[in-house]
Amino acid sequence: MDVRLTSEQQQLRDAAAKLADDLGPGSVAELDDAARIDRLERALAGTGWRSLRSDGASGVEVAIVAEEFGRALVDAAFLGPVLADEALRCSGGQPADGLTVAVAGAAFDARGARTAVRVDGPAVATAPVGEPNGGADLTRTRAAVGEFDAVGTLDDDAAVRWQALALVITAADLVGVSRGALDLGVEYAKIREQYGKSIGSYQAVAHLLAESLTLVEGSISILRHAAWAVDELDPAEALRAARVAKLYCARAARTVCETSIQVHGGIGNTWECLAHVYLRRALTSTELWPVKLEEIDLGLS
Repeated sequence: MDVRLTSEQQQLRDAAAKLADDLGPGSVAELDDAARIDRLERALAGTGWRSLRSDGASGVEVAIVAEEFGRALVDAAFLGPVLADEALRCSGGQPADGLTVAVAGAAFDARGARTAVRVDGPAVATAPVGEPNGGADLTRTRAAVGEFDAVGTLDDDAAVRWQALALVITAADLVGVSRGALDLGVEYAKIREQYGKSIGSYQAVAHLLAESLTLVEGSISILRHAAWAVDELDPAEALRAARVAKLYCARAARTVCETSIQVHGGIGNTWECLAHVYLRRALTSTELWPVKLEEIDLGLS
């Protein structure tokens, strides 16, 4: 496995990062900016990234976009449409616009979605998307769904690879969230002063941020392997790698987000600070296709 990104993958990462930085919410108040959201939706629709797998993209390339979107808290549907598109493509269905994925009886990542796609083992079914019903994540929408109708089936290998891809995309989102929360904490530590010095100059704060950086770097490494494995290893090995990555990245993301809140001090517990938005997104991604230690044969402390 060559962990280096190709020139095309680097260009994809740069493009995703630019879109995320330009049109992602820069503050909690911007989460309700309808004009910004409309520009974001139009820009994302123009990229075609929601159908990356149908266009022949690898798991690494999907993870690259998901990571950058998590880093900048992009509040347009991506995870749901990519997985829905992949399920229909592999089951012989017809991918279309307005798709998202159904998880635990609800449509997830449902902003602008008209149809939810559910994968239950090998069975693939669709249902109309109903009214949004909120949730802890302020950047991604849940919605009610109607009655499901079967539309196709996945073969055994495709079903396992789809599950691995789902875990990899959520792990990538968690890595991005970790990076964004860490950046938020570092920037605050540079400008916040106590006793005439920036708080980042004190070891107590610097060590917390250094530990977070270590967790982020470890998450990037384990994610990169799992994303590569989606297409390059046999399905069982790909799923195992994805489960390990999801578990590690979820634990790391929660620690990094909580550290960022701690570094912010009192302001970190206010609505206006973006730190809680990162934590909400991390907790939500953790609960999507959750992984237990019992499901893998490698213990994590």
